[in-house]
Amino acid sequence: MKWAILSGIEGNLAAYEAVMADIKRQSRVIEALYILGDLVGPTAESEQLVERVRKPRRGELIPQICKGWWEEQCLILHCLGATGEPTELMAKYGGDTAKLLWDSVSRQTVQWIRNLDFGFFELDCLLIHGTTVSVDEELTPDTSAIVMCDRLSRMQAHNLFCGRSGLAFQYELQAGSITTGVTTLDSPPVSQTVNITPSQVIGVGNVGRNPGKAIYTLYNPSTNAVEFKTIHYGVSKGFNKTFQSAKFT
Repeated sequence: MKWAILSGIEGNLAAYEAVMADIKRQSRVIEALYILGDLVGPTAESEQLVERVRKPRRGELIPQICKGWWEEQCLILHCLGATGEPTELMAKYGGDTAKLLWDSVSRQTVQWIRNLDFGFFELDCLLIHGTTVSVDEELTPDTSAIVMCDRLSRMQAHNLFCGRSGLAFQYELQAGSITTGVTTLDSPPVSQTVNITPSQVIGVGNVGRNPGKAIYTLYNPSTNAVEFKTIHYGVSKGFNKTFQSAKFT
């Protein structure tokens, strides 16, 4: 049995429907559905998408949803976030996008967002939008092994699934150890060794950012196998499926 893991739908209802159609065709082998943040976005379809996700159709799994970067921006705009000003949103996208996000997500939906989890810990797997440090931190294939180890060790997870970067990748860490030391002028050096067990960080892809192309992840917790699914959708393309995989050791 597998988990279907999505992230970055960003208010794209058509992309979500395409992925759900693909999941439905595999319903016999999929036992859980996770959405790792960025469900909403600065799009007119965000409200319709939230309603669609909150009311699964017959035979569909009930998704488990956590907060993402766009959800955090909604909370900030409504003075419900950790900071009072949407400085990151303004710096990255400008005032027009901030206004569009405000218009696209209702106060009622923001209250629902407020109650979403920060992430999920299942078996030895941490599923989260960003990292254990921050919702906006991106892990990519270029992230150093030291950082990857730290983000995994904070929750003692062997598998970390994240969606912030929007990339689909599998980053494996082999067994080993890391020794750190602190030296001061008035005391002898103090060192600490952390043993590393085999683990991996998985970028789960992005469903809604690129029109006509949705990427999500399937994971088998029994075998630890990861599979990336790319769905091409649209009137002329239909629901043709291709497979994408990238591994970094």
